[in-house]
Amino acid sequence: MTVAPSGGRALGRRRQLSDEVAAYVRELIMSGQVGHGEFLRLERIADDLGISVTPVREALLSLRGEGFVTLEPRRGFMPAPLTRQDVQDLFEAQAYFAGELAARAAERITEAELESLARTQALLERASETRDSGAIEAANHQFHRVVNLCADSPKTAWLLQLVVRYAPRRFYSSIQGWPQASVDDHHLVLAALRAGDAGAARHAMRAHIRHAGTLLVVHLEGRGFWEDGRAKDGRE
Repeated sequence: MTVAPSGGRALGRRRQLSDEVAAYVRELIMSGQVGHGEFLRLERIADDLGISVTPVREALLSLRGEGFVTLEPRRGFMPAPLTRQDVQDLFEAQAYFAGELAARAAERITEAELESLARTQALLERASETRDSGAIEAANHQFHRVVNLCADSPKTAWLLQLVVRYAPRRFYSSIQGWPQASVDDHHLVLAALRAGDAGAARHAMRAHIRHAGTLLVVHLEGRGFWEDGRAKDGRE
């Protein structure tokens, strides 16, 4: 008799919780909800997510290893300084990998997959019209997921996923101009995929991701993210 499987499941669940918390905190930071100079309160995050403090602490230690948060002795965790260039760099990297996947998808995509994308785009447009943030985020995620799967390039998709986790997906719909920009940009991506034009698909997808990055920078500026030393630490 062994208890290893049960212990393994428990450990796996803790790791999953920690990953979910890390994703939540990244989105809080990248959406401008919190910035450098503001402490991340473990109890508050745990209460917001309905979990214990332990996975929150593990997540913040993981984010510290990524250089995304810092640990101030006897005071706690706070977001690391984040500049405009940092945000632009993250989206530029995302644009590169997403563009490559779109180009490869254009050469492989089937009619059935094109129809699936068209249906998802219709869902996105309806959600944008009704301002249903949950539906907007779900449809947008599904659109990009289908494109990435069509590319049949798992290593490139994995590299994209490493970068995408720094994009505030949960808060995108609250960024002014983003829902409509997503609707408009997707039309161009879809047209290139329908035409089987790899170059056009690459260009349209990269432009789309860069557009999202620009809107996020404008959003953060509007929240005063880089004013009075907030998230700045003398580097801006």
